[in-house]
Amino acid sequence: MSLASIDVKHGLMTWLGIGNVQGVLVRADKKANSQETLLLRGGVVGDHLPQLQAAVLPVAHGDLLVFTTDGVRADFVRTLSAMENPQRAAERILKSFCSQSDDALVLALRVTGIHA
Repeated sequence: MSLASIDVKHGLMTWLGIGNVQGVLVRADKKANSQETLLLRGGVVGDHLPQLQAAVLPVAHGDLLVFTTDGVRADFVRTLSAMENPQRAAERILKSFCSQSDDALVLALRVTGIHA
């Protein structure tokens, strides 16, 4: 399980992950580091929880946040662009990077509501 909480007032995202739901933030600002990847901790929610520590990072209007389950090959990250429509990105990732041997889910969203 992975989750993210976005504080639009302060332009910050807090996220953490346990298990195998990958998270990637693609920055809209070309001057910033273009991608941030969620650090996943091993464990099973409700059984073997590791020590958890959420990461906090700045987010900006227009950033793209993508979560994928383990049925999606991890190399999808090299094809991400903050300019892509989130719905089209999710559909493209499922079509091109689904493992065919596991169920797959993609959640893609555009960060909005943050004003610098």
